[in-house]
Amino acid sequence: MPNTKKLHLVSLGCTKNLVDSEVMLGRLKDYEITDDNTQADVIIVNTCGFIDAAKEESINTVLTLHDERKKDSILVMSGCLSERYKEELQQDMPEIDIFTGVGDYEKIDELIASKQSTFSPEVYLATETSGRVITGSNYHAYIKIAEGCNQSCSFCAIPSFKGKLHSRSLSSIEKEVQILARQGFYDFSFISQDSSSYGRDMGLNDGLIDLIKAIEAIEGVRSARILYLYPSTTTFELIDAISDSNVFQTYYDMPIQHIDDAVLKTMKRGFGEQKTITLLEHMKSKPDAFLRTSVIAGHPGESIESFEKLCHFMEEFSFDRFNTFHYSNEETTAAYHMEQIPQEVINERAEILGEIAERSTLRSLEKMTGKTVNLVIDGESDEHEYLLSARPLQWAVDIDGEILINDTSDLPVTYGKVYEAKVTERVGMQLLATLLSPAS
Repeated sequence: MPNTKKLHLVSLGCTKNLVDSEVMLGRLKDYEITDDNTQADVIIVNTCGFIDAAKEESINTVLTLHDERKKDSILVMSGCLSERYKEELQQDMPEIDIFTGVGDYEKIDELIASKQSTFSPEVYLATETSGRVITGSNYHAYIKIAEGCNQSCSFCAIPSFKGKLHSRSLSSIEKEVQILARQGFYDFSFISQDSSSYGRDMGLNDGLIDLIKAIEAIEGVRSARILYLYPSTTTFELIDAISDSNVFQTYYDMPIQHIDDAVLKTMKRGFGEQKTITLLEHMKSKPDAFLRTSVIAGHPGESIESFEKLCHFMEEFSFDRFNTFHYSNEETTAAYHMEQIPQEVINERAEILGEIAERSTLRSLEKMTGKTVNLVIDGESDEHEYLLSARPLQWAVDIDGEILINDTSDLPVTYGKVYEAKVTERVGMQLLATLLSPAS
């Protein structure tokens, strides 16, 4: 097809952005996807505007692509950053041909055809009719269950440009999973800004438990996990339902952000130390549970004592994985006008927490040595052509790492297929495994 126009799309930030990028790809099926931005007729950057580092990455990416693009190509800036700063960016960035925010992903073909910028007042939420083109996997898909957030965390600007919680209907989620399962997808990650609040805006008290039951009944679904739980909306019943499920992994991803009562109160998290720990201990008590979280270093009001308390807790509790975010002072947030901690102190604290996170991950990996796990082979490893990259089904895609297969036991290998494997050893931050058999 020599006359087919070429499209280069960059999706920045979190997995929630990826779903919206896949919707845009579905609307632009007539374009040939290219990794070579210098040859693209249309370039789309789906931006992230959550914190300073993400904003800087988005701006730098856009400007670099502009410098390298060919004459008469169209450069589109979409997503959270362009939504959050639409007036300023349209005034200060003449390099961009089309601006659009978080409401018009399904109209991207119309915007390109008319070369018009637009910002719809409603936040877009993908449904089963969105016509997404799933990228990066032939077996796994993200399912967005809601947009927006009803929480009022002092550090977070998301509600200011994503609005209040808006959940999809359960039937819409079921239909999308059914469609994807018929196409061969069998592993799903359910995502939103505050997943444990799913359905509360529709009068559902236990929306995620209802979702778990519905997904379990869909033929072809083999594995699933829920990302982004929130402490004050996560119940013991939900923790139990996840653990008891034959489909959902015993995987708990609940960002706690801190553990000191005074800091949690300043953060407006809604839950204090003891209630948070009680939830975490209940998760940890479940057989083969995997716990992931995130914390913030240097939030206003974080004293030396409260930081040391956080460090002690993170060291002792031994999460399987945790991320550390440098506090970012964001306009429109309650913390913006609070007394700020010096950036060099924030950096020092983040580095200390990063070292604790590495030790925590090493302990988690060490516990897996000698165990037999179900894993899916994704392809050749970047480490070496004779190693295969695999992911235990329990782990989240692109987040929790990989296991390297260095012995296939002469089994025929199919990418995207599930195998039983024995984890034989840990080498640094990497696990090695031997294939045993195709998983039943």
